[in-house]
Amino acid sequence: MPAQTRRYSILSNKPVRVRFAPSPTGYLHIGSARTALFTWLYARANDGVFILRIEDTDQNRFVEDSLQQMMRSLRWLGLEWDEGPDKGGNYGPYVQSERLEHYQKWANWLVEQGKAYRCYATPQELARAKELAEKAGKRGAGYERMHRFLSDRERARLHDERGGKYVIRFAMPLEGTTEVYDKVRGKIVFDNSELNDAVLLKSDGFPTYHLAVVVDDYLMQISHVTRTTEWLPSFPLHARIYEAFGWEQPEWVHLPVILCPGGGKMSKRKPCKSEEGETIPVSVDEYIDAGYEPEAVVNWLTNLGWSFGDDREFFYVHETIQRFNFDRINPAPAKVPLSKLKALNGEHIRAMSDERIAQELHPMLEAVYGEIDTNKLLGIIPHIKARINPMRDAVPLVKFLFAKEFVPATTEQMIPRKMDAAQVKTILQRCYDVLNNLEDFSAAAQDKHIRALVEETGLKTGQVFSPLRWATIAQEVSPPLFESMEVLGKEVSLARLRDAIQRL
Repeated sequence: MPAQTRRYSILSNKPVRVRFAPSPTGYLHIGSARTALFTWLYARANDGVFILRIEDTDQNRFVEDSLQQMMRSLRWLGLEWDEGPDKGGNYGPYVQSERLEHYQKWANWLVEQGKAYRCYATPQELARAKELAEKAGKRGAGYERMHRFLSDRERARLHDERGGKYVIRFAMPLEGTTEVYDKVRGKIVFDNSELNDAVLLKSDGFPTYHLAVVVDDYLMQISHVTRTTEWLPSFPLHARIYEAFGWEQPEWVHLPVILCPGGGKMSKRKPCKSEEGETIPVSVDEYIDAGYEPEAVVNWLTNLGWSFGDDREFFYVHETIQRFNFDRINPAPAKVPLSKLKALNGEHIRAMSDERIAQELHPMLEAVYGEIDTNKLLGIIPHIKARINPMRDAVPLVKFLFAKEFVPATTEQMIPRKMDAAQVKTILQRCYDVLNNLEDFSAAAQDKHIRALVEETGLKTGQVFSPLRWATIAQEVSPPLFESMEVLGKEVSLARLRDAIQRL
């Protein structure tokens, strides 16, 4: 390969085919989820195909069940794929460990063409060469090239001496530069003297990421490669591998990483804190467990590095699809604002239909209170939806409605300051009489008549409302009083009032 400057800027009109290719080594990181989201959005915005491909060539890091966990997380976010390991497609298989013959074929082809070579160096030799290179102050890690320029005879001798055990390394140019083009960052130039001869095929026959990703992306006709800036150091290598094969490259999109508020990577080992001191979740599963809504998480992630425009931060995914392109991506790293997620979560809940909220709440409430009256649930939702964030905040709010056994307030709780039991008993009896005579038990009717009673007695509003709330609802925090009693029903509300009066 001539040692010269190469520019790689692919401007093609081929159909949009993009992929998200996680490794099954654990949970789905929220940063990876953002990459998957932007990739999915681009596919949907361009009538393209979104592919899920599993990169499991690092067998030492494989975690059982992590693939299923990742797939559940992606589906929770609404990021359904068109082709993948569980769906098939015309370009499968979609799991790298099932594609080994492709990598071995193309790695050996590169060797035959003189664009890669077999390296027989032992780990000890490599470690010693690296140590010497570092002591010599070499910037480029050229220590692995000890077997690049062997004669055929020397290579055959090493092959026999070392039992045919070798890796295949890519032969990077030693001089000049490699110029590449990224849709977010534009032209980037790398000095070839500082680049490695990376391993493409390991001694166990498994490929490294560098070979597998290029072969798979080409064979699956990927049009755009989306990944974070952490992969920028590999950019010239991958571009050179494409050139070595003579293959047209995809367009490259290096997304900004997302960081802790104070900078630094988001990691479970070193959790980062929000400005309020809360631990920021790292995996999608943690966001699910924390009670965030998928629409809110998607909305929030979209804002991390991309601008919707119109000074809007709240929007729905179908709106995003109509506008999404890579031109609006901010190349700067995005710091995670947990407070904005909380605010968006509340907005999305408030914008939901009562039926959708009831559907989500039903299993939560059932797990605590047993069988749930759906009509009562739908009745109370309009009065709590502005107060619940996350959704599970509703569970204690509606205890007065659904608990199997109502726990009445103590007499101390029912008696306001500067009042005694006799006064409270009298006012509750008056409330009972007023409410009992109502044919219309709506919140508006209750409010009107109880406020008239307040005027008549000359008491303060709190001196009437507070005992009434404790007698019927018996909670420090609850939905509005009369709306709660309307949903509770006249019969139950009056029964609780009678009980309270008898205990005073």
